[in-house]
Amino acid sequence: MIIVAPYAKKMRNGADKNPKDYPYWWDLLLQIDEHVIQIGVDGEGALCGDVRYNLSLSELDSLVQECRTWISVDSFFQHFCWDLGKPGIVLFGQSDPNIFGHPENVNLLKSRDNLRMNQFWWWEQTPYIEEAFVKPDVVLEALAKF
Repeated sequence: MIIVAPYAKKMRNGADKNPKDYPYWWDLLLQIDEHVIQIGVDGEGALCGDVRYNLSLSELDSLVQECRTWISVDSFFQHFCWDLGKPGIVLFGQSDPNIFGHPENVNLLKSRDNLRMNQFWWWEQTPYIEEAFVKPDVVLEALAKF
């Protein structure tokens, strides 16, 4: 089983997408031939048949312990899994994995050219750039190594 955490925190300015949100989830999930569980919070769009919203930390812990691995955008979930000692795949676009990532994970960044100038600005100051992310084939290649 693979856990996916597809969304970063909702934007305070009401924008539909957080610049950290991976744009190719549909294409990626169609190519994963394994049970996928999506985790998140109420109001996030469902990307697969098994979606679990608003889990407690102990419920998340249990789920992470049971999974083969996980895939997440740069969000709380990657840090939570790192604390549990469970490596996975983190999809970076404009945030710097050298600052916000953990070396135990597979931190996928398309290009350092896509990193935003000030890594500590509010995300509401950052435009969404779909092209900043790796394509699903890169994620699948990393997933095959788990």
